[in-house]
Amino acid sequence: MSLLDDLADVGRAAGGGYARHGFDRAEAELREWFREQAGRSGLDVETDRNGNLWAWWGEPGRDALVTGSHLDSVPGGGAFDGPLGVAGALAAVSRLRGRGFTPARPFAVVVFAEEEGGRFGVPCLGSRLLTGALDADRARALRDPDGVTLAEAAERAGVDPARFGRDDVALDRIGTFVELHIEQGRGLDVPVAVGSTVLEHGRWRFSFTGQGNHAGTTILRDRRDPMVPAAGTVLAARRVASTVDSRATVGRLVPRPGGTNVIPSGVDLWLDARGRSRDVVAEVTAAAERAAAAEGCTVTVTQESYGGTVTFDPALRERLTGLLDAPELATGAGHDAAILAAHAPAAMLYVRNPTGISHAPEEFAEDVDVEEGVVALARALESLST
Repeated sequence: MSLLDDLADVGRAAGGGYARHGFDRAEAELREWFREQAGRSGLDVETDRNGNLWAWWGEPGRDALVTGSHLDSVPGGGAFDGPLGVAGALAAVSRLRGRGFTPARPFAVVVFAEEEGGRFGVPCLGSRLLTGALDADRARALRDPDGVTLAEAAERAGVDPARFGRDDVALDRIGTFVELHIEQGRGLDVPVAVGSTVLEHGRWRFSFTGQGNHAGTTILRDRRDPMVPAAGTVLAARRVASTVDSRATVGRLVPRPGGTNVIPSGVDLWLDARGRSRDVVAEVTAAAERAAAAEGCTVTVTQESYGGTVTFDPALRERLTGLLDAPELATGAGHDAAILAAHAPAAMLYVRNPTGISHAPEEFAEDVDVEEGVVALARALESLST
């Protein structure tokens, strides 16, 4: 908890919670904190070609046991999502060192870059680039809301964007990956659980185009207002998801040019869909097209990210549930572990969240449960590293 307390004032958001995004000032401060804490734990830190940080206990090598998470947040996010897994990994290392334990295989703590996609829109950016799941040219061209490209932001942070892309050297070193994370719902009545699956999920951008005009002089029948079909699409997303037992959210909607007394010429909205997400998007797209046509507007739909259902390694899950006497827990939240699961045995450990709230300031975990999570992670790492 003292490690998490170190971070309490970094990246505070004006509206509450935190704003810590890939390659921004707050994340740079967090990355420097990680380097310092890893050094105190006797770990040697290196940065890979995609901006991910690796802190090695001993020499880097193949078949490594890797743990860690991310330090960035969603806009207005909570204190635990991401940092708990990094601070917990460092605490677990200290716990093991204090007992005189030395791993019999290469061992690393990793911090993945831009897991939340809060700045550049693509989640798990660092792990997707590492594994080749995200095209490097597409990544370099991603822009934040201020128009800054990922390439520009990375270069300012001292990471060469020309080297972005699948990193076989780093990927081949990962033998097993275990990520500790705050639970992001209210599914636990015990302190710790082992992850079983991650729901299919993706993000799509709906871009509506109409005719900008004066809010006071343009009568309703003469309008081609893209906000009208955009609003209909938000409602359609809720309606469609409820009929197919899925989850659909519009958390970001941007009108252009954005004046209070201006009929927008365009509106972009982003749909996050999970569980039968492609079925949801197909129906929502049809509803958006009908609504756009009725208003004399057009709409284009662009897939920005997608991941199918992930089932974590059965043998690793069985080993951890038995070792920790812990239940399994499915989730609709994406993680770097789910990206790595296609390349190496990967697992999640969840720490109970009594509020059931995440991606918001009310996200919480009791100190005693955090301690249980660190103990569980240390036990898992000790078992897996011998």
